[in-house]
Amino acid sequence: MTDGHTENEITIAAPFDLVWDMTNDLDNWPDLFSEYASVDVLDRKGDTVTFRLTMHPDEQGKVWSWVSERTADRASRTVRAHRVETGPFQYMNIRWEYRETPEGVRMRWIQDFAMKPEAPVDDAGMTAMINRNSKTQMALIRDRIEQAAGDERREPALATD
Repeated sequence: MTDGHTENEITIAAPFDLVWDMTNDLDNWPDLFSEYASVDVLDRKGDTVTFRLTMHPDEQGKVWSWVSERTADRASRTVRAHRVETGPFQYMNIRWEYRETPEGVRMRWIQDFAMKPEAPVDDAGMTAMINRNSKTQMALIRDRIEQAAGDERREPALATD
């Protein structure tokens, strides 16, 4: 049995600073992602943040929540994260990569994980779920950041008499 692995990416037509700032502002993740009900920051040490993510209830009404640790490295334009409370996962590691292109910023998520034997879904099932959900969330994030970029480009009109 092989462990789970996913890679998903999207290009966001916005400046790097805006993409970086919005996607790394954990306190505002519930406004950026549709799946998160809340983010509670537990600890900050430099660029490393330990936080609890709580999702909106699933189709069965279950609320999933876990603690993760995330280290952002703006110089390398990467973020590394892993679950501290693994829940149904044996482990879950996530790497975010940002690369500027002529079209905008390419944001890529790489996830490596393995499910526990007693988990409600196996590695293949979770891979399919993550791939589906990542595409949905990335499109939503792209749209929200591009809207913010458009709002930033519009200067307020000066009142003239």
